[in-house]
Amino acid sequence: MSASRFWLATGTLVDREMVRFFRQRNRLIGALMTPLMFWFFLGAGLGGSFRVSLGAAGGVSYMQYFLPGTMALVCLFTAIFSTMSVIDDRQAGFLQAVLVSPAPRGAVVAGKMLGGTLLAFFQAVLFMALLPVLRVPLGLAGFLISSAMLLLMSFGLTGLGLIIALKTDSVQGFHAIMNLFLMPLWFLSGAVFPASGAPGWLKVLMAINPMSYSVAALHRGFFPGAGGASLWVCFGVNALFAALTFGLSLSLIRRGGEAA
Repeated sequence: MSASRFWLATGTLVDREMVRFFRQRNRLIGALMTPLMFWFFLGAGLGGSFRVSLGAAGGVSYMQYFLPGTMALVCLFTAIFSTMSVIDDRQAGFLQAVLVSPAPRGAVVAGKMLGGTLLAFFQAVLFMALLPVLRVPLGLAGFLISSAMLLLMSFGLTGLGLIIALKTDSVQGFHAIMNLFLMPLWFLSGAVFPASGAPGWLKVLMAINPMSYSVAALHRGFFPGAGGASLWVCFGVNALFAALTFGLSLSLIRRGGEAA
């Protein structure tokens, strides 16, 4: 397997993801407006009720606290929509055609995951424009930390969505799994409420949720001195999660990409 063949196939699939996304404006609107409405209405409704303490970073308003969680939701939504197309590709025969082509199986997975990652990252970064509105200064170090975590988180979530899509035989089944599994994954990430105020059993669920470490890293990037897991732990957990989802996706693709 030559490197040139691998990257040619990967780049082609990434380009296909980009073209498909920007030709479907409803996907762009849905991926951006839904999290924005979550942030605005939920943040506005709860903003006057309490402030959140982030350790040495001090107290922050709920609108400020909720913004990193909203960016995580953007990544999750984009991962869902970008990988859901795998079901249509399989039913239309495109996935089977790719699998019997000379393209390496690893390039198929990499192309799909990188395409979804770039789409999620660029949409999530747009929400950083709200930081000046919320009077949150963002230095270069904070921007680099947040951007790196958004990329890593997007890659892992796209891989998770790809695994679910490869094991699901219908769009309806994919949505059922999304509502049952993926949305609780976001709610239990510290995006909506901090773990410090949760009961013990809920803290355990939040501690084993990889998205909790993604949101914690974003909080540290936006609010220097924020408590919680260290950046090393946050990036380590997300790197392990991304590698795991890539490996499982590759294993499923090598079996033919058929739904169970």
